[in-house]
Amino acid sequence: MAAIYLIGLREGLEITLVVSILVAFLVRSGRKPLLRLVWAGVAIAAALSIGAAVLLQVGVARLSFTQQELFEAIASFVAVGFVTWMIFWMRRMARHIGAELRGRLEGAIQVGPVAVAGVAFLAVIREGLETAILFYAAAQGAADSTRPIIGVTLGLLTAVALGWLLYLSAVRIDLGRFFTWTGALLVLVAAGITKYGVHDLQESGVLPGLDDLAFDVSAAFPPDTWYAELLRGMVNFTPAPTVLETVAWLAYGIPVLVLFLNPAGRPASRLEKNTPEPAS
Repeated sequence: MAAIYLIGLREGLEITLVVSILVAFLVRSGRKPLLRLVWAGVAIAAALSIGAAVLLQVGVARLSFTQQELFEAIASFVAVGFVTWMIFWMRRMARHIGAELRGRLEGAIQVGPVAVAGVAFLAVIREGLETAILFYAAAQGAADSTRPIIGVTLGLLTAVALGWLLYLSAVRIDLGRFFTWTGALLVLVAAGITKYGVHDLQESGVLPGLDDLAFDVSAAFPPDTWYAELLRGMVNFTPAPTVLETVAWLAYGIPVLVLFLNPAGRPASRLEKNTPEPAS
């Protein structure tokens, strides 16, 4: 649940920041009547994202075991691709996303009301669909199906609360540092999802080596202990992984983490342009 909470928090805060930037721009420019169009676009994007998550769960349940394993493997690799693209995109665009969104909205206002709603819709739907796919991939193998739902809901609610407080200027946090730390943690989560995808391919028979273990520390990390469950939930650590699973985790996690934390490619940490000011 911890990993899924992190996904909900990270994705939810990005959505909240995007929406609050749009709302603050309209309020400060004296265009409050257009807020209903922004909220309409947000509502449609949220509904489609929830629908996508439900379709994933319902659709996969109708597949055979082998088909389910293959689909889960594909979903895992797609989710890893989304995570990787998202964290590097946010690192690159952190200082400019506010100005970019305001520019798009200004142009949409000149086009018409449908375009205004479309800007809000497009800004939210990308994050929403990413959340749906990441949630599905990260929730695979959970012992209790309700915990992933609780985790992502708590993450999203925390993000909404933080976004609202930021909008009201009740709190001041270094968003650049926040996205750096959560991005680094999400790299580890993505490495775990990569490992899970490889395991699914082994379960379905596409890859060999299901019985070739890299190591076995079950005595030190009994699967039913809280710390083993925490490590499994965060980075998909298992006490007896296969050789291919371990290679996949290391091959993704180490180079991506090094590239992400490379200070030469990271912009200034503070996102002063992206934190919306309170309406006057």
